[in-house]
Amino acid sequence: MIQIEDLKFEEFIPENNILNRVKEISEKINTDFTNKKPLFLGILNGSFLFAADLFKHISVPCEISFLKVNSYINTESTGKMKELIGINQSLTDRHVVIIEDIVDTGRTLQYIFDTVKAENPASISVITLLHKPEATIIPVKLDYVGFEIKNEFVVGYGLDYNGYGRNLPAIYIKTKD
Repeated sequence: MIQIEDLKFEEFIPENNILNRVKEISEKINTDFTNKKPLFLGILNGSFLFAADLFKHISVPCEISFLKVNSYINTESTGKMKELIGINQSLTDRHVVIIEDIVDTGRTLQYIFDTVKAENPASISVITLLHKPEATIIPVKLDYVGFEIKNEFVVGYGLDYNGYGRNLPAIYIKTKD
């Protein structure tokens, strides 16, 4: 059990399980993107650890860039996007692979997807470490999913609570007390 500010969390997905799943996803990506030179687009801040670990296992020629979008206050999604760092290179005719830490309502991902689509890429694929199907309001196509989880608040491995907990190597779930 750990405490972050006023909330308590317990380990939910151990680090070893995460790293094994990341490697499995990267192997599939290497097969799917042979001869395509994809551009990975990591969504900050949450996906930075996932993107780094994933990228270590990508063997196809590729590039990575980052986009920062925020829609959370405390433990709740506001549903309002605030673009903080935008796309600064051409996506036209590129195979773009969006890397998300977590997809819950789908609002943030739809916003990102629409922004990328407007740049006329050759294709758009989406990778997410975590998906909360119960929380989905706007259905989005997810090409690679690490883990499906219940609609519970989680931290660690890049995910945070008020900026804290991103450095935890495992995923932790908020306790009921």
